[in-house]
Amino acid sequence: MKLSPYEIERLMGIEAYLTGTDGIGGRLRDSPSDFAVEEVPAFKTGETGGYLVARLTKENWETHHLIRDLSRQLGISDDRIGLAGTKDKRAITTQLISIYGVTEDDLKKITLPRIRLTPVGRSSRPLVLGDLEGNNFDIRISGVAMAEPEIRARLDSITGEISATGGVPNFFGYQRFGIRRPITHLVGEKLIRGDLEGAAMDYIARSFPDENPENIEARDYVFRTRDFKKGLDMYALNLRYERTMMHRLIERPGDYAGAFRSLPGTLMKMFVSAYQSYLFNRMLSQRLLLGMSITTPQEGDTVCFNGPDGKPDVSRVEQVTKKNRPDINYLYKRKRVTLVLPLVGKSTRIDLLDEVSRKVLDDAKVTPDNFEIPLMPELSSHGIWRAMVLPVSPSLDVEGGSVRARFFLTSGSYATTVLREYMKANPRCME
Repeated sequence: MKLSPYEIERLMGIEAYLTGTDGIGGRLRDSPSDFAVEEVPAFKTGETGGYLVARLTKENWETHHLIRDLSRQLGISDDRIGLAGTKDKRAITTQLISIYGVTEDDLKKITLPRIRLTPVGRSSRPLVLGDLEGNNFDIRISGVAMAEPEIRARLDSITGEISATGGVPNFFGYQRFGIRRPITHLVGEKLIRGDLEGAAMDYIARSFPDENPENIEARDYVFRTRDFKKGLDMYALNLRYERTMMHRLIERPGDYAGAFRSLPGTLMKMFVSAYQSYLFNRMLSQRLLLGMSITTPQEGDTVCFNGPDGKPDVSRVEQVTKKNRPDINYLYKRKRVTLVLPLVGKSTRIDLLDEVSRKVLDDAKVTPDNFEIPLMPELSSHGIWRAMVLPVSPSLDVEGGSVRARFFLTSGSYATTVLREYMKANPRCME
C-alpha cells in the first residue's frame, strides 16, 4: 500500500494505491489514438424492431455532446438515442447505439466530424446503461523518463502485487468526477441534501484553478451576482449545459429543479451517482489505509455470491458473521463469493455495513434517507453493491520511452483505476 500524494485524488475519495512499488510516471493521450476503447456488447440485434442499432466510432467527442448533436441532425429528441455506457472524450472509442424511429438512410444525413456510424441491425428495445460485457482497452503511456530495464522491473513488480491480490481496488475513476473541474459529486451532495439552489450554482458557477482564466472570471462573476443574462454573454459557447441552465433560470427565476431538468437525463442522473461513487471510494480507501483486506472476507464484511459465469451477483448479499464465517470462507476459496461495499441509496441496510463504512457515512453526515429526494424524485436512488476488487491481467509492452497496455475490464470499471497503479503520476497527466 502507498499513500496518494495528490490532492485532486483525495477530492474524489481516492487516498491510496494498492501497490507499494514506485510507478513509471509518464502521461496519457498525447493524441486520441493513444487511448482506444472498444465495447464488448451484451445486446442481441435482429432484422425487425423500432430501434435501429448502429456501431458508433468517435474520436475526441464527449458522449453527452455527441448525443445531443446527433439528435439535432436527425431531427429527434435525444432521449430516443440509447447506449450501454459513456466513453472517454479524448480517445477513439467504438460502441453500439440504438436510435428509435429512424432508418439506415437517415444516418446518411449525419455530417458530424470524427464519427462513423455503421448499421448492424434492429431491435424491439433500446440499449440501456449496462448492456455490455465490458470494454477492451489499448492504451499508450508516453513520456516515461527512465531506462527500459528499470521500466520493465517496475512493471513486473507492480503486476506481481496486483496478481497476488487478484486485481486492483475497484475505485471509480477520474472520468466520474472530472479532473480540471471535479464538480459532479459536489453537485450530487447538495442535491441529496435538498439544496437545489446550491447544487445549481455550483454546477453553473463554481470555478476551479485549472480552468482557463476566461471561464474562471465568468463563473466567479455569476456566482457573486446571479446575473444570468450577463453570464450568457460571458460564458463560452462550449459551456453548453451551464448556458442551458442559465436560459431556464432567466425564463423561470428560482426554478432550480427545472434548470436541472433542462439537462439531458443521463447527465442529470450523474450527479447523485457521482456522490455515491465518492462515498464508495472513501470506504475503499479507508480499508486500504487501515491495512484491511479487500479480498478475504472477515467478520462484519459483506459478500455477494458469484453467478454461474463467475461474475459478482450484487443482488445476492450476505454479511459475514461468527456463525457463517467458515461457510463463507469455504465459498471464498472456491471463488464463489466476492467482497462488496455499498453505493449507498435509500434502500441500503445500515446493519449490513462494516464499521469502517458506517464511519465514512457518519463523518459525511449522510444516511440512506438522504437518497430519497422529494424535490426531484427522479434523482432518488435505491443504491446497489459493488465489488471491492477489479480483476485485471494487463498485457504490457515497453516500446522505447513508452508502454503499450492492453486489457479487458468488466462494465462499470475504469482504465485509469488500473493505470494509476502502474504510473503513480499526477492525475492531470492521465486525463
